[in-house]
Amino acid sequence: MESASQDINLNSPNKGLLSDAMTDVPVDSAASARTSAPEGLTVAEEEELRSELAKVEEEIGTLRQVLAAKERHCGELKRKLGLTPLDGLKQNLSKSWHDVQVSNAYVKTSEKLGEWNDKVTQSDFYKKTQETLSQAGQKTSAALSNVGSVISRKLGDMRNSATFKSFEDRVGTIKSRVVGSRENSTDGLHSPSGTGDKPPQDNAPF
Repeated sequence: MESASQDINLNSPNKGLLSDAMTDVPVDSAASARTSAPEGLTVAEEEELRSELAKVEEEIGTLRQVLAAKERHCGELKRKLGLTPLDGLKQNLSKSWHDVQVSNAYVKTSEKLGEWNDKVTQSDFYKKTQETLSQAGQKTSAALSNVGSVISRKLGDMRNSATFKSFEDRVGTIKSRVVGSRENSTDGLHSPSGTGDKPPQDNAPF
């Protein structure tokens, strides 16, 4: 399809008109390479600004190279000192927190919070609430003390009751019986019956 269209264009009777028209148009390479000057700037001002822009871009490239070299050197120094990336992160966080503490916003916020705290603690509502909580604590302590006294008194009454004394007597009787039986068994082991008081007989023949 493309070869057919090219043949048609080549065989067209108007093929010479297009080439003649293109040769008649003057071409200014410098004008085509340079864009039109912005409104309000002369050609000289535009050239000066473009020259300054080129210098700034060149300086930026140089600074980037210097920064990359400094970062490599910094990494080598940290490696020789045994510093890990975590240490660097801690140092950066500490420095950032210090910068926050000395910043105007942090100082103003701290002062504002201090003023609010003073206003709250000095207000009548805060004082009444504090007094109410103090009274509630005292009442709770008194109630717990009363409960302890009641329990102690109940235990004393229980120990003085006839039932508790009877129980103590029974426990004492059982204890004395157990102790007595142990003593009797111990005496039996050390002094067998029938041999404890009789001297041994000498049956040797004369």
